[in-house]
Amino acid sequence: MATSRRDFLRRTGASLAGLALGPAVLTRPAHIVRLHPEPLRPVPPSDTIGLGMIGMGIMGFGNARTALQVPGVRLVAVADCYDGRLVRTKEVFGADVFTTRDYREVLARPDVDAVVISTPDHLHAQIAIEAMEAGKDVYLEKPMVQRVEDGLRVIEAERRTGRVLIVGSQRVSSILYAKARELYRSGAIGQLNMVEAYMNRNSATGAWQYTIPPDASPQTVDWERFLGPAPHRPFDPVRFFRWRNYWDYGTGIPGDLFVHLFSGIHFVLDALGPTRIYASGGLRFWKDGREVPDVMAGLYEYPDTAAHPSFTLSLKVNFANGGGGGEAFRFIGDEGMIEIGWGQVRLSKLPPRRLTEQELLGWNSLRTFPEAMQRQILEAFRAENPPQREVSETQEVVYQAPPGYDDRLDHFRNFFEAVRTRGRVVEDGTFGFRAAAPALLTNTSYLENRAIGWDPENMRQT
Repeated sequence: MATSRRDFLRRTGASLAGLALGPAVLTRPAHIVRLHPEPLRPVPPSDTIGLGMIGMGIMGFGNARTALQVPGVRLVAVADCYDGRLVRTKEVFGADVFTTRDYREVLARPDVDAVVISTPDHLHAQIAIEAMEAGKDVYLEKPMVQRVEDGLRVIEAERRTGRVLIVGSQRVSSILYAKARELYRSGAIGQLNMVEAYMNRNSATGAWQYTIPPDASPQTVDWERFLGPAPHRPFDPVRFFRWRNYWDYGTGIPGDLFVHLFSGIHFVLDALGPTRIYASGGLRFWKDGREVPDVMAGLYEYPDTAAHPSFTLSLKVNFANGGGGGEAFRFIGDEGMIEIGWGQVRLSKLPPRRLTEQELLGWNSLRTFPEAMQRQILEAFRAENPPQREVSETQEVVYQAPPGYDDRLDHFRNFFEAVRTRGRVVEDGTFGFRAAAPALLTNTSYLENRAIGWDPENMRQT
């Protein structure tokens, strides 16, 4: 008959008398600390920034609304390839906003000081380069580029033109990530050994099945301009309005979601990136004609550096998660864990690890030794560790952002301050590419079914 672990412990425990009580571990209610962003400061009319928007899809409208909350920013011009979005722009932001299908008309306007590029991924690099060459400062949505080989081109244009370039992974401007960075640097979790994150969804819109307008046609959509450098094919409204689902225009789960996590990790740890990348996944549920996986997992090896020890990163996304979705983002050390969630950072620290008498007599190899030897070991242990009732506490501190806090607002504030002062941004082209590249190479690993080497310092594949 099979012996259960519980039965084994009950029977063998009786042979060793005098079992002392192990330490009691108490979990106290978490201590709450409130975080506060810096207040927005007024700007004189003479410092008003004329803003152009290129791409007015979901992110475009969201970025425009957030950018205009920063004092001293005025929306001047908007470009999009779908006429309905140009109509909606005037409904939301006013009839005086200039609208066009051709983004080059926005770049040619002298009253446009800066542009926000929220186009499909395959257009990011070329439009960003053209914008900087036209003398515009650039807020470029993530991922910075669709192809790894374009990353250094964008960085070179940033250097050559002297324009401000910020990549739109807004978490690096968050007060929550700043607190996580402070906690890590203080040694709060001991020696880091693993980072893990998942971002699951269970809805049609979460899986990029966006609504297609009934008037979508070659007359209302500038299909050729949308295609840009992508392979030519006949007009397809599904590809236009659900472009994230296709390799020609998007970057799949890694480029849309993993890149945020890479940005946050690199900011918190002062990391440059992984040296080894391996991915697995597949199209499990959303078989609606899309090409990209709806389940993706990646493993990444980060090397030992002056900023952090070597550690393993695990990232996962499931677009058909029947558990209801949810997210977690954890930095794990040998003494504690930092977990970043929506609106808060949680620091958990366990009691110090040491062998207790309860563990010695529990599920341990001691049970397999002769009884006389067991007693000998137990007596020696008690001599070195006098039995006593110990009380240890699991420490938890939760750092909370105020209700409604939006890190995109802080990211735009960082951008516009740099536009005015010609100062530095938190996520320039080099930072943005070091976050984008491992995300893009996750796709390469998946498609080629092999591990990928990456040199994060020199930003090149190995």
